[in-house]
Amino acid sequence: MTDIRKFSVTDTDANLRLDKFLSNQMPEFSRSEIQRMEITLNNAPTKLGARLRVGDELSVVIPEKTSDIAADNISHDFDLDILFEDDDIIVINKPRGVVMYPSAGNKTGTLVQNILAHTHLSSLGGVTRPGVVHRLDKDTSGVMVFAKSDAAFRGLVKIFSTHDLTRKYIAFVWGVPNWDGADITGNLARSSRNRQKMSLVKSGGKPAHTIVNVSTVWPRAGVSEFRCTLMTGRTHQIRVHLSAHGFPVLCDPLYGRTSNRLATVRDADLLEFLKNHDGQMLHAEILDFTHPVTGEKLHFKAKLPADMYELKSILDEIG
Repeated sequence: MTDIRKFSVTDTDANLRLDKFLSNQMPEFSRSEIQRMEITLNNAPTKLGARLRVGDELSVVIPEKTSDIAADNISHDFDLDILFEDDDIIVINKPRGVVMYPSAGNKTGTLVQNILAHTHLSSLGGVTRPGVVHRLDKDTSGVMVFAKSDAAFRGLVKIFSTHDLTRKYIAFVWGVPNWDGADITGNLARSSRNRQKMSLVKSGGKPAHTIVNVSTVWPRAGVSEFRCTLMTGRTHQIRVHLSAHGFPVLCDPLYGRTSNRLATVRDADLLEFLKNHDGQMLHAEILDFTHPVTGEKLHFKAKLPADMYELKSILDEIG
């Protein structure tokens, strides 16, 4: 069945570009997806850059969603750590080292494919990203929510876009601060020198805000454990903010400045762990939000992965 959506422009949206208006009205779709839709303005074809006026009528034909995750490409490569599931959402403790969804360099073994081997996901979110409303880096572990129903997808998109939720992370970092907490702000943008990295910028970019609390320090090892609360959700936000302020996450290949730090390590067990371990010591521990369909207040806490427990044990021995 064809999905046709109609919108009327009010005073609030007058003079907005058409593509910006539709992005606001349909946050579950990306800009590139909107560009592929059949759009008419006052019953006539139009351009996405058109400026809207009060009283304009828009009609948008939503193409039927299909996924390029073929049935024979749905995989069961690892057991899912399911924290919660109902008809609308599924909450997972994501393992470290697992890619979110298929891409050019990762065709199989992704988290989405393993979830699809267990249950269905909403077809919204992009052809390879059914049910995906937020992301964790490949080597970040922790709690994640996926949408199973379209209603849940739309509700979760709104929750994440308005930051109406709580996200707390555990990070093991280089350095011992002389403070108990910090409020870090700074706009983030893609690095012009390395497109895989994000950078703090003085102008432009997107605002980012991280609240940091010190949990434990190991002065002899020169390492600390931080609890980080995301007030925004930008790519690599915690990793960039902490590194820029002199506390890079351990084992972080992009922002960790590992080679310089390793020269200071004197404990053999810690040195062996850091040299041989892949993946930043960052874990999404807590996710609190309101259920997008039932309205129930939900709280989830994902246990630390085994490697972070191992690291903590080594650090406790050092003191």
